[in-house]
Amino acid sequence: MAQTSSRSDIYTRITDKIVADLEQGVRPWLKPWSVEHATGKITRPLRHNGISYNGINIIMLWSAAVTKDYSCPHWLTFKQALELGGNVRRGETGELVVYADRIKRTEIDAHGEECEREIPFLKGYTVFNAEQCEGLPAQYTAKTEGSVLPPAQRLESADRFFAATGADIRHGGTRAYYAEGADFVQMPPFETFRDAESYAATLAHELTHWTKHDSRLARDMGRVKWGDEGYAREELVAELGSAFLCADLGITPETREDHAAYIATWLKVLKDDKRFVFSAASHAQRAADYLHGLQRHEVDNTVEKAAA
Repeated sequence: MAQTSSRSDIYTRITDKIVADLEQGVRPWLKPWSVEHATGKITRPLRHNGISYNGINIIMLWSAAVTKDYSCPHWLTFKQALELGGNVRRGETGELVVYADRIKRTEIDAHGEECEREIPFLKGYTVFNAEQCEGLPAQYTAKTEGSVLPPAQRLESADRFFAATGADIRHGGTRAYYAEGADFVQMPPFETFRDAESYAATLAHELTHWTKHDSRLARDMGRVKWGDEGYAREELVAELGSAFLCADLGITPETREDHAAYIATWLKVLKDDKRFVFSAASHAQRAADYLHGLQRHEVDNTVEKAAA
């Protein structure tokens, strides 16, 4: 019971924070970065060892970075700061991140026989941004010195990324959407977008939708008709997936005008189901991982052709 209550408290705390941001018109997954840090690019939040956070933790730490104006992407526990030769400054307040896993428990089933059951658990712990610490090695505090890739190079990389997915991407008309039945992504002409980054961010959103096809991730959010709750759930997955991909590709997410209308429906979904934002972030993470996996597949194919 205590474990269940603790897990529920974590769901509630995180969801309530995101709801509060949305009610203020702030999407905590947009523009949570600065190129002042030595990483010199948009990035996901990073652990002390440089490995990125995933899923819901990205959103929570991005939100904290926006609120507290942190430019450093690195986050550490109190103990990790000490192990690196530094310390968290007195009076600093940390941020909640979560760790999900399963434990196996042996139980007696209805037939009196022993069986193993997997029990999911969610554990929360506290991390601090490197800017809340002192005495850390230089790489955690260094400012950028011309290490930022030129926009053209970042966008060329994004173009290669999108092409490697093998998705059927068509251009024309005035709307961006994924046609699930015919399995293609429709994009307005490139020149109709405000800039190249807006085009790339919109395409990242539609390609996240593309991953839901039965032949890929078979994601079903329960949509029955346009604008219903299932539709809003899938749109939130695509919104998060686009933000994750944009961070990986080093481009600035587009705040699409049509998505402002979704905020009210997202709020309803999140208030009705305190766990859904965790699920949405998890689905978005899987979508981003799937699209990254296609990049490796493309490289493997290129190597095989070169060797033939």
